[in-house]
Amino acid sequence: MTDATIAITILWVFLFIYSLLGSVDFGAGFWSMLFGRDSNDKDARAAVVANNFLSPSWKVTNTFLVLFVVALVGFFPGATYSLASLLLVPVCLVLVLLTIRSAFMVYAYSVSKYGRTLRIISGITGLLIPGLLVGVLAVTLGGFVEELPDGGLALDYGALLKSPTLYAHLAFGYATELFFSALFLADYAQEAHDASTYRVYRRLAVIFGPLNLLTALLVTWSMPVEASWLVENLKHEMLWFLLSIAAFAVGYVFLFVKRADGSIGRTRITVICVAIQYAIASFAYGRAHLPYILYPYVTLESGITNPAMFRSLLIGYTVSTILLIPVFILFWKLFLKDKRYLKQE
Repeated sequence: MTDATIAITILWVFLFIYSLLGSVDFGAGFWSMLFGRDSNDKDARAAVVANNFLSPSWKVTNTFLVLFVVALVGFFPGATYSLASLLLVPVCLVLVLLTIRSAFMVYAYSVSKYGRTLRIISGITGLLIPGLLVGVLAVTLGGFVEELPDGGLALDYGALLKSPTLYAHLAFGYATELFFSALFLADYAQEAHDASTYRVYRRLAVIFGPLNLLTALLVTWSMPVEASWLVENLKHEMLWFLLSIAAFAVGYVFLFVKRADGSIGRTRITVICVAIQYAIASFAYGRAHLPYILYPYVTLESGITNPAMFRSLLIGYTVSTILLIPVFILFWKLFLKDKRYLKQE
């Protein structure tokens, strides 16, 4: 395994974890905004459950975003420079939105009068931030980047905004966010023994599950001619994609399995199966995308740092990961398993 392969694998792990946590985090913000505006008990309780999860989780989600960005800058400085010059506007917008969202997260829970404002800000940013981040995938395919006379790169925003593949990526990102967040919150509500909220989120997961799969197929169908290299590579990874579809199918079936207490759906098994599905599919997509980080300008080997820096970063990330594991276990026990927190109003 080369240095570049190890480095991109580490980045993939951080990105995969962030995509799962981010889907639940941003999706919970949207559901909180959606259900928080209604006064009936069922929807109000669904908003409370989303807020209970959202209150501590956004800090963990941002931790993995920071880890990913620092790893990208450290392991692939050449690729970071090219991507930063191309994506200056969307990245700056993401930072501004994250700052606004984080500020309200910090203060709104302490000052009750800002509760409704928090739900609106969290819901809107929960849609805008993932949209901006998912748009980066479309940029890396090729066809939207121009090489300048001085050797620099520029993003053709006109071509990008007119491209069907951008909107297919957005549809896939939103379907994934709403599906996985509804699924996770259903399991979260079941852990809290909140039957009415569980039924609300389970129904949403049943609706958005097939949409998630359809939008994934739409992404492949809508890829531009310049991305034909990726389409050909994806064909070689077909076995992995079939396995991911099988994992989804098994998980989706468990949404309709009757439990011993009479309720319908084993959401814990579904969450695990869907996470496996995402892991397999993203692994296959990543393999197909290699060796390019930004087609056709930046490859793994052209963007990787020098061997000495790579070894230092590898040691640093290994040690930091070992130190963080007990923290995440404690977080899980305090906020995702402790009934005193789960059942608070």
